[in-house]
Amino acid sequence: MGLRLTLFLVIGCLSNVLGQSNFYHTDTIQEIRITFYESNWDQLLDALYVAGDNDRLTCDLEINGEVLDSVGIRYKGFSSVSTDRTKNPFNIKLDYVHGNQDYNGVTKLKLGNVIQDPSFLREVLSYEIARKYMPASQANFARVYINNVYWGLFTSVEDVDDPFLVDHYGESHGSFFKCAPDNLDFDGDNANLGNSYGTDSTDYYPYYDLQSDYGWEDLYELVGVLNENPNDIETLLNVDRTLWMHAFNYSLINFDSYVGYAQNYYIYKQQNGQFNPILWDLNMSFGSFRLADASEYWDGFTIAEAKTMDPLLHLNSVSVYERPLMRNLFENSTYKRMYLAHMRTIMEENIGNGLYSTRAQFLHDLIDTAVLQDTNKFYGYDDFQNNLNSTISDLIDYPGLTDLMNTRNTYLSSYTGFSGAPNISNVNTSPASITLGGSVSITAEITGEDNVLLAYRYGANDVFTTVSMLDDGTQNDGASGDGTYGKTLSNIGNTIQYYIYSQNANAGRFSPERAAYEFYEIQSQITSGDLVLNELMASNEFTALDQSGESDDWIEIYNTTQFDISTSGLYLTDDVTNLDKWALPNSVIPADGYMIIWADEDGEQGDNHANFKLSSNGEFVGLHYGDGTKIDSISFGAQITDVAFGRFPNGTGPWITMAPTFNGNNNFTSITEQEQLEATLYPNPANGNFFIRFIEPTASSIRIHSIEGKLVKEQSYSVSGTLQMDVSDVVSGMYLVSISTEKTTITKRLIINN
Repeated sequence: MGLRLTLFLVIGCLSNVLGQSNFYHTDTIQEIRITFYESNWDQLLDALYVAGDNDRLTCDLEINGEVLDSVGIRYKGFSSVSTDRTKNPFNIKLDYVHGNQDYNGVTKLKLGNVIQDPSFLREVLSYEIARKYMPASQANFARVYINNVYWGLFTSVEDVDDPFLVDHYGESHGSFFKCAPDNLDFDGDNANLGNSYGTDSTDYYPYYDLQSDYGWEDLYELVGVLNENPNDIETLLNVDRTLWMHAFNYSLINFDSYVGYAQNYYIYKQQNGQFNPILWDLNMSFGSFRLADASEYWDGFTIAEAKTMDPLLHLNSVSVYERPLMRNLFENSTYKRMYLAHMRTIMEENIGNGLYSTRAQFLHDLIDTAVLQDTNKFYGYDDFQNNLNSTISDLIDYPGLTDLMNTRNTYLSSYTGFSGAPNISNVNTSPASITLGGSVSITAEITGEDNVLLAYRYGANDVFTTVSMLDDGTQNDGASGDGTYGKTLSNIGNTIQYYIYSQNANAGRFSPERAAYEFYEIQSQITSGDLVLNELMASNEFTALDQSGESDDWIEIYNTTQFDISTSGLYLTDDVTNLDKWALPNSVIPADGYMIIWADEDGEQGDNHANFKLSSNGEFVGLHYGDGTKIDSISFGAQITDVAFGRFPNGTGPWITMAPTFNGNNNFTSITEQEQLEATLYPNPANGNFFIRFIEPTASSIRIHSIEGKLVKEQSYSVSGTLQMDVSDVVSGMYLVSISTEKTTITKRLIINN
């Protein structure tokens, strides 16, 4: 297959993305009607806000004519809310009472009241630009009515929640934090990922809002490495994504962010081990927020200063309030040039070419009537008309978008690190079609370079590996010194995603320019036997839990080769007449490794959840390419609860009834030949410790795993009677306890409530 450019943005749960995109389409205005049951609804919402809790008032909601009853509503935000205001922002939970209630896949609405923005454009326009370079919320406008009275034009921004994570990362069960302190300190570090708060993860509780079931140890590890060993930070942080966030914030002067008060962003840790920053709350971009930059302008800056704000001030000057996520990265000269290259891309693709102004004018015209009719807006209609281009003076001065950005573009275009970058052209691969386990040479013509790097990976759940490209004639790059750089990769997977970066003493450049959010990709098909259906369970009650703690049917796929294999382009099905029923995600199964697919019809839980279930009465399961090419299939009969059906020997043998070896080697014989192990586990839930009573004397081990599969505790034993196990140091939650002998394993669920 030939070379093609692929967007990382489209990798994920497309059904949910497409559904939500209808609601969040930027060029539309949604109609939202709120009907409260109580006449004093505003006083009740005020009281909830003052109380500082997350309780909600129930009401009915109508979205574009579709009625949803008993949704939950409260105010959202901090400075944008006031009990003295008529127009407050809303947080509306559609499934507050009815657990399955949604609108086009949307379960929560975040409606902004457009305070601090006479133009009404800052938030929607900023998110549109951000989505070109990183995962960012969809956003548009909504006409909001309360009890049939037009309340005003609001912005509607997609929530950064589990569906957002699944859409962009294919998962949602990693450590997840909203970086927003409980009490914002205007003269403090806040959620800056610094290590000033103490030496224990509990010291960081007031500054970060944990959105996942666990994660404090992961956060503290990130903080430790970032501040003490920043040269090792790529093991825990998606550095490229972080540089894009900083580049966006400094390009558009979005300082109500990590820059100003170290808030208004999220971090999510993928299963590949890296945290990813996620932008949030862009309503004060384009210079609307100028209270602090945590450096020289710690006490505020003017519009004139915003236009010429140094994007490396935290490196070239001081950090009055520590910003290690910037300074400690910028001190790496390569990261610094990458950061400036990303800024140049944002400015060239949006500002320098005038695209942002064209889009701003389009959106301005789109909402013109809705703004005119909004009697609760915070600024006059003339202010709305003028703020696109001119400064509006109110409590503060709000810069005109074009006045700010055109001058900023002029300033940055001559900034050291923007000009003089290498040129990269004629990116190519040889051979044009790759084979699993083979070799490929990636080449490019480059001028003005000091050094060239190639970053590659084998699938979307993988981390990019970076290697040097050479112009010495040894990498299928032609003659030495001819300006063509190359790198030959051997023992490759069936899919390669890659980008090129080159720099000199002045500046750096990526190819493609939007890397690593966009990248080049080459693929080939595997052959029958490279991947096999290895084990399945059509009636799972106690054997294994998915990341949500549910006992679902599961299918195990095994990589029989010594090379990494991407599942991109492959389909699973339980219907012989519909071979492309469910597309596998573009995930890497490592050599001699396994992949679990949950057959539960619940794709909202992650990319590894299929759109069909298995029948315990028996059926067909097939693994094919979209063109019908068969990789493997199996037809099975009636199944027994918590008894697996799998290959023995592992990966190659015939299918037999066996004790489950979930996500592991099928090293057991048939279940009828296995030793029967009887054990009782109590109390359950456990607090501090629990006991296991054995019927017969035996010797082996006990392993406790989290529902994500992480080994939490292990203990060997040789007992009869009762064994006590201490779990006082284990975080509360659902766990799987595996009790193993040489011949068999049984698994039981355990709830720990410490």
